[in-house]
Amino acid sequence: MSSEEEEFAEVATPRVDPSDRSPREAIADVRIRVPSRGNRKLERLIAAVNADDQVKAWWHVQAVNATRRLGMSDHSWIHIQIVLNIALRLSRLLFRRGVVPNVVADYAMSERDAEVVIAAAALFHDSGMTVHRADHEAYSLFLTAQKLPHLLEGIYEEPERTIVVSETLHGIIGHRRRGAPFTVEAGIVRVADALDMAAGRSRVPFEAGHQNIHSLSAYAIEQVRIVPGSDRAVRVEIAMSNSAGIFQVDELLATKLRGSGLEEHIEVIARIEAEHERRLLPVFRI
Repeated sequence: MSSEEEEFAEVATPRVDPSDRSPREAIADVRIRVPSRGNRKLERLIAAVNADDQVKAWWHVQAVNATRRLGMSDHSWIHIQIVLNIALRLSRLLFRRGVVPNVVADYAMSERDAEVVIAAAALFHDSGMTVHRADHEAYSLFLTAQKLPHLLEGIYEEPERTIVVSETLHGIIGHRRRGAPFTVEAGIVRVADALDMAAGRSRVPFEAGHQNIHSLSAYAIEQVRIVPGSDRAVRVEIAMSNSAGIFQVDELLATKLRGSGLEEHIEVIARIEAEHERRLLPVFRI
């Protein structure tokens, strides 16, 4: 495993089921960690978020709504951290191979500003789950529009601050199933959200008895590796213990990838690693 992969794997924190702790106890240990690579603006945004109890409370409420009330997969701050780190991993591999983010192409800003947009969208993409699962992406918009300008104070002045906020909002709404993102940054967040599928994603609902095709397929995903590609900028390697994982890859990941605008830059290879399962399909490609 390369040092970059180790840096990415470092954030694969075990999932936790929301407990009966008080709200203050539940958010006490919440802390987002990312490999900033010297991006001071990104570091300051993460520091501001880590100091904001309201943001942490949103993550706690969305976890309670998703896991305890709806029996869904993890939507806690752990999901946020993993999506954020996947998004940064994707962005750095893509930018290295010449994919130009839209804040660079359209506003003459920098790739580091693009990382701030991507990070902010990842941090807030599920905040609307505090309101309702249905249309949660839209509800995330007004929460983010209220909070993000304050978090960016001292990091950006106007008009750059408004540009970062606007691009972030597009990244949030673009992650929904038919979000139709039209920026590189939004496409990255969309794909990163779908790539949070490694072992543990469905542990709580599956072991609680919510055994449907969604939880079963997610339970079959053993590992996700994001590495530099050869023909394409990014190669995603998915190891499955059972062919049920094909549903997770094709129905969820492929749907998000095909609408991301990044299809020509990302290759996905899924393999079944089980020794005893009858392999109807040994390799699945997107």
